[in-house]
Amino acid sequence: MRKFGLAIALFALVSTEGWSQARRSEQNHAERFEQLGTMLRSPNVYRTASGAPGHMYWQQQANYVIDVELNDDNQSIKGSQTVTYINNSPDQLTYLWVQLEENQRGPESEAPKVAESSINSRMTMRTLEGILWENEEFGYKVLDVKDENGNALSVAVNKTMMRIDLPEPLKAGETFSFKVDWSFNITDRMSYISGRPGYEYFPEDGNYLYTMAEWFPRMAVYSDFEGWQNKQFLGRGEFALTFGDYEVRITVPADHMVGATGVLQNPEEVLSATELERWNKAKQTYDNPVIIRTQGEAEKLEKGKSTEKKTWIFKAENVRDFAWTSSRKFIWDAMAVKQGGKDVMAMSYYAKEGNPLWEQYSTRVVAHTIKSYSEKTFDYPYPTAISVEGSNGMEYPMICFNYGRPDKDGTYSEAVKYGMISVIIHEVGHNFFPMIVNSDERQWTWMDEGLNTFMQFMAEQEWDRDYPSRRGPAHKIVPYMRSEKQYLEPIMTNSENIIQFGPNAYAKPATALNILRETVMGRELFDFAFKEYARRWMFKHPTPEDLFRTMEDASAVDLDWFWRGWFYETEPVDIAIQDVKWFKLDNRTPAEKKAADQAEFEREETYISKEFNKADVPQTVLEADPATRDFYNSYDRFAITPEDEEEYKRFMASLTDKERELLNSDLNFYELTFENVGGLVMPLIIEFQYADGTSEIERIPAEIWKLNETQVTKVFPKKKEVVQFVLDPYRETADIDESSNYWPRQYQPTRFELFKGRGGARGASTGDNPMKRAQKKK
Repeated sequence: MRKFGLAIALFALVSTEGWSQARRSEQNHAERFEQLGTMLRSPNVYRTASGAPGHMYWQQQANYVIDVELNDDNQSIKGSQTVTYINNSPDQLTYLWVQLEENQRGPESEAPKVAESSINSRMTMRTLEGILWENEEFGYKVLDVKDENGNALSVAVNKTMMRIDLPEPLKAGETFSFKVDWSFNITDRMSYISGRPGYEYFPEDGNYLYTMAEWFPRMAVYSDFEGWQNKQFLGRGEFALTFGDYEVRITVPADHMVGATGVLQNPEEVLSATELERWNKAKQTYDNPVIIRTQGEAEKLEKGKSTEKKTWIFKAENVRDFAWTSSRKFIWDAMAVKQGGKDVMAMSYYAKEGNPLWEQYSTRVVAHTIKSYSEKTFDYPYPTAISVEGSNGMEYPMICFNYGRPDKDGTYSEAVKYGMISVIIHEVGHNFFPMIVNSDERQWTWMDEGLNTFMQFMAEQEWDRDYPSRRGPAHKIVPYMRSEKQYLEPIMTNSENIIQFGPNAYAKPATALNILRETVMGRELFDFAFKEYARRWMFKHPTPEDLFRTMEDASAVDLDWFWRGWFYETEPVDIAIQDVKWFKLDNRTPAEKKAADQAEFEREETYISKEFNKADVPQTVLEADPATRDFYNSYDRFAITPEDEEEYKRFMASLTDKERELLNSDLNFYELTFENVGGLVMPLIIEFQYADGTSEIERIPAEIWKLNETQVTKVFPKKKEVVQFVLDPYRETADIDESSNYWPRQYQPTRFELFKGRGGARGASTGDNPMKRAQKKK
């Protein structure tokens, strides 16, 4: 990738899309293979042209000491925290920015204001509540900010962001500590407010399950490439956060079980003797999870509410965030996983409503995810990895909240089972991207969701060879790539501006990376380069440029055309076999050539008029008048002359041994013409199916389109006769029209169904599931 060569200006590439499309329609050679050039940030002392951190790379640090108390009677929370901010930048700072995500659920939130809404003939109460949005009771209620000496600090709160004006500038290398007291009412995340954190209420037993995330004021990121990342939180674009160390004291009802980011510091104080014994056993168990609090024990606790309190103390080092969960409903199991010369504790917290699925699968899936991701990136560095059943799907360092609840009779559909396994893999996998490889989610959702979905796909296939992965295989992105232009944006689009969020930010980048691995680069080159990216940027803040440059730097593969087509543009893959011609070397003798010429002449001169004229024209002029005849009427054009024989002998004598071998090889030459209908250039993968029933595949790099991006012709010499040509036989390139990938063309009928009622799709959880039906037969 040339980083400093001549390139079209960014304005021309981005702002003049109409000109760009017009140019493409008029020219066979446009810009698909031009280097990205000025579309990428310039390398500097902080980030190198190779994609690695520079020799002067820096990042900020924020350490937290937090005391928090949960009120289970009125579902509220209050806390006090001390933040120590370390300015590792070369810059002098006059203010700090702090994120207040809880305000996104408050009355002044912009989220409902910028969301479209409409009235239909049938409306749910939840939808109407979302339109009304009168959340006066939510958002931060108390927000008291002081310096470490107790002096009030000047602050300005702008919805989900708070600026702290410093008493004096914070110089490079200096530290500033401040205290924040706060409180808020916890939202019902099962209601119209939704969101990631909050509580779920269980009316059957009158208990709550709390998933506490985005719950405390958190430092925004100040970086070399963006300065302060202080974009407002609207709910979709997630987080940019600063690494630091945490000590958190969580006070909850004494009968609650708490799971959190980090390591529990006082298990002897908060666990029963039996639970402590089981916990210590789990730390030495590597094959199956050990249940530390059983379902029966949890069900007993559900029946009463303790009036006493316990404080759980957790510490976590070098994390970018902290989350926790609490409930008296929790069953808890754990097992140890050997990883990188140390033991990692894989754990799960779930209510009885999650069984039997969660007891069987959750912790085992956590352990598998740690092993799979570590093999492809770096050894999982944290001491714990926790999966919590919270009818949710969201990730935080060392802890994540997931869904997957069976029916009340304990049966479940395939969709529920595989959905649960997939979401656990995905959310645990987020520990790698972006909890450790700490990209800016608010700006580039795809850098964590897309990369993680790609990793998830590989982990799913390692779990089960027939795993029904939703995202990753190239052909599964085709419906999105077929979308109308107005519903498509480049992957390199801000999180809040994406219409089809899941396909764009999750599926398309995951598919692109899978194609890169399987088809463009090959597994060996890709795996080395991808691991190098992860290793370079673990516990740091990478940008897209750092990924793009590292993948090329570590592989020696020029991928600018790929990043441009898949990440910066919206064209689909649609390559067609336009024409096929068959040629053979002419190694015939003069007699063979004359005989073939005569047969061809006779074929050309046989037509219907001549047949009819045998009866309708009794005698021609030539037949009636000998004077009309001359030399050519008796000349045999197909006779073999001595000159023909002599010329053939001279030609054969002039051949070298290699030329004679080629002449007698009886090779078939197939000239294939390909048309780039969709616009996105890709390699050509051609299957040749032979008359003897065998086949072979040839792979032509995408660079074949360099001089003509709309149509290319390629000749393939083959010893065998080809009866069928198939383009992209393994569906590797996400071609949106496979009907043009065959020669001769193959036509298949589009079938329609006669039915009385439509059933659910495979694995759907609507109606009876196969497990339920099987139980009914017993």
